[in-house]
Amino acid sequence: MTAAAATQDSPIGPFTTIVDDDQRVLASGWTADVDELRMLIHPTLRPDTVRSRADLGGVTAAVAAYHRGELHRIDEVAVAQRSGEFLMHAWDVLRTVEPGKPVTYSEFADLSGRPAAIRGAASACARNAAALFVPCHRVVRIGGALGGFRWGLPAKKWLLTHEAD
Repeated sequence: MTAAAATQDSPIGPFTTIVDDDQRVLASGWTADVDELRMLIHPTLRPDTVRSRADLGGVTAAVAAYHRGELHRIDEVAVAQRSGEFLMHAWDVLRTVEPGKPVTYSEFADLSGRPAAIRGAASACARNAAALFVPCHRVVRIGGALGGFRWGLPAKKWLLTHEAD
């Protein structure tokens, strides 16, 4: 299987997206390292080859629009991730968390239908390969502490501030 990737500038560094032939996001994040992202993709979806492109059309446009302040443009982009039933459901739930209205890990677990699965909710965030499009940055600790973020806490803070404005 082959895929395409494009890296674009963002206010918090390079942002790279890998998409399949159907323009579904397989992985994305604030890095220029395509292989780092490729390894985040579930083995059953992971492409053998990733072709570099200057632009991914609507996906590239949505990323640029988000960083300009059009926060809901990323909602239009299809995502393909694979895991167990709970993680797949939790990733879908993450896409419903509104910009500027972060939830705690406990609230996220509750929204996902398993109020006691706080560690499972945290795992869904940690194992999310499609950062931004599946906005795990919108999940924080009780009391508002940021918690973790694969792309660094300064990036998470910037994203939350950007969405709160």
